[in-house]
Amino acid sequence: MKKTKIFVLIFVVAVIAAFFIFDLGKYFSLDYFKSQQAVIAAYNQANPAQTALIFLLAYVVVTALSLPGAAIMTLVAGAIFGLLWGVIIVSFASTIGATLAFLVARFLLRDSIQSKFGDKLKAFNAGVEKEGGFYLFTLRLVPAFPFFMINVVMGLTTMKTRTFFWVSQVGMLAGTIVFVYAGQKLSEITSLKGILSPGLIGAFVLIGILPIVAKKIVNSIRARKVYSRWADKKPAHFDRNVVVIGGGSAGLVTSYIAAAVKAKVTLVERHQMGGDCLNTGCVPSKALIRSAKLLNHISRAREFGISSASAQWDFADVMERVQKIIADIEPHDSVARYSSLGVDCVKGSAKILSPWEVEITLDNGGKQKLTTKNIVIAAGARPFVPPIPGLQECKPLTSDNVWNIRVLPKRLVVLGGGPIGSELTQCFARFGSKVTQVEMLPRIMIREDVEVSELVKKKFEAEGVDVLVNHKAKQVVVENGEKFLIVESEGQEKRIAFDEILCAVGRIANTTGYGLEELGIPAKKVVETNEYLETIYPNIFACGDVAGPYQFTHTAAHMAWFASVNALFGKFKKFKVDYSVVPWATFTDPEVARVGINEQEAVEQKIAHDVHVYGIDDLDRAIADGEAHGFVKVITPKGSDKILGATIVGEHAGDLLVEFVAGMKHGFGLEGILNTIHIYPTLGEANKYAAGIYKRSTATVGKLAVAKALNDWTRGDGSLGTVLGKAISLVVSPDNTPAYPKEPAHH
Repeated sequence: MKKTKIFVLIFVVAVIAAFFIFDLGKYFSLDYFKSQQAVIAAYNQANPAQTALIFLLAYVVVTALSLPGAAIMTLVAGAIFGLLWGVIIVSFASTIGATLAFLVARFLLRDSIQSKFGDKLKAFNAGVEKEGGFYLFTLRLVPAFPFFMINVVMGLTTMKTRTFFWVSQVGMLAGTIVFVYAGQKLSEITSLKGILSPGLIGAFVLIGILPIVAKKIVNSIRARKVYSRWADKKPAHFDRNVVVIGGGSAGLVTSYIAAAVKAKVTLVERHQMGGDCLNTGCVPSKALIRSAKLLNHISRAREFGISSASAQWDFADVMERVQKIIADIEPHDSVARYSSLGVDCVKGSAKILSPWEVEITLDNGGKQKLTTKNIVIAAGARPFVPPIPGLQECKPLTSDNVWNIRVLPKRLVVLGGGPIGSELTQCFARFGSKVTQVEMLPRIMIREDVEVSELVKKKFEAEGVDVLVNHKAKQVVVENGEKFLIVESEGQEKRIAFDEILCAVGRIANTTGYGLEELGIPAKKVVETNEYLETIYPNIFACGDVAGPYQFTHTAAHMAWFASVNALFGKFKKFKVDYSVVPWATFTDPEVARVGINEQEAVEQKIAHDVHVYGIDDLDRAIADGEAHGFVKVITPKGSDKILGATIVGEHAGDLLVEFVAGMKHGFGLEGILNTIHIYPTLGEANKYAAGIYKRSTATVGKLAVAKALNDWTRGDGSLGTVLGKAISLVVSPDNTPAYPKEPAHH
């Protein structure tokens, strides 16, 4: 068998090589056919069966060996044989050739590929077994990939040969008809006037719109297939244009947009309008951070020339202020406001009964059923509590319930070194808790660059936090009324006493309890959607934390625009959700804000890049404010000012980042930032100075030598020849050594 495979491989390679070595491709060009058209037509008239057979065999060889020329031969078939016979010949020839390529790939490669990667291909093979025919039909009908690649890849699967044959023939038929028809019309051109004939124009229009029409057909078939079990449930009339499940950021924005364009929309929220952001996330955490920062500033009074300062405060009052802040912002997200905008707000639990029907269980136990053209799932996420033995029994705090406490824990353990864990760690430490932060990874804030993690960690430790990285939480135990967390690091166990333990190890999407299981909508970690935020049902969408991939309030609102517009107007125009520029910030002190890639990601992705860093300790305003720490770090492609990503660590980093976000979104680079006037003295100047670092990196020793010679000449200290000589030497052998290896003071 091995010798046979080698022989087949050598034969295939030899034929393909001969095709290119002897330039046989010239016989498969449109120019060659036009030059021989009369001869071929005469031969076909005298020997129709023989001509058809020769053409069919040639077409089979070309497609079987994946040689260039199949598209031209399809046009030629129309010119020689006309529409009917041309379609018949090409349809069978292309399918036979594709099947031969399929079998050759299977014979040569499938066994070795499956044996080597069988475990990784299990899911793929299962998918091909179940839906392979439809998937192949889609690829044939919508030519997103070259046909020869489809032949080879399918040959590596478990698809049956007869399935491949008939699905390929049916799937390629529409394209074959259009191309053969175009070839027939091309053959009828006898003058320049013929180019403008309706038939030829129509042929090329058909070629242009075929992928669009084919895609519509595939989507229609897929939709009909997924809706088949619900065919008798679709109503003739709908109560609503859209029903939105969840009243957080994603649900509110979806509802707002729908109401703004005069759609009938119902928003269902089972708990509190505003979702996590208003009630348990962004708003309360920032309110708490502000109070903690004030206490920190008071403790630093001597730095500001004040001999002493103190504050009398009670933790319960601080937490009541947090609730007051929530209450002050609450009207922005209230039922009253959204009702005034035209949204039907319903308090209750929603359940999707069918793709067009939602049942709402009201707080009073009553039920309401609504038929709807579209459904948008915006159910959000919740804190994840890890299955650590003994943890649940200790009633851990989370970002959901920590706002209910009114007594400051003397000893607090925070599980997690991500954004939420880090923000709350510093907050409670500043209020006076003895905080131990436990992170199982090598450093806190693992998504950021190493120096970012280290800077924040040192700040935490300076404020009394015990930061334990590379420590895995193993168990929670209670002994004599005392609570202990047992952690392990490098094989050694350690016991940490605590009064309260806060879990901040991530959030999980709310994917159960409202009918996804019954409808068969995939939802493992998040509700699975396509690039238009559609689930497997084209009229059911998901956005925000429940759909990922980012769990930020601002990305939830961003996604909601796409979900609402695609739901209401997707029949006419759909928009792919855009994640190209997503910023975020962690509101520790110093703040950490980022957009795009950072240095560690550039290295991991093997992107050739430059790094430009400006230290904020050099910035006048930061020095005056007593906040002279942190940096601005920008990643650009080698030799370019284009912004690939930016990280800012320092006071108001989240605010300062906006300039880089705008640059990435709207296409201006560091040169644009450098050429923009920034107010002095502000923290915003840090961005301009970071751009200046880039600019200085472009000033090489050679370029400055020319500049010096030019200035010497204008003073009369040198000759024009010296300047020209320097310039010529720079062009011939440029010295690209950076002129400023170290960053000088900006003054």
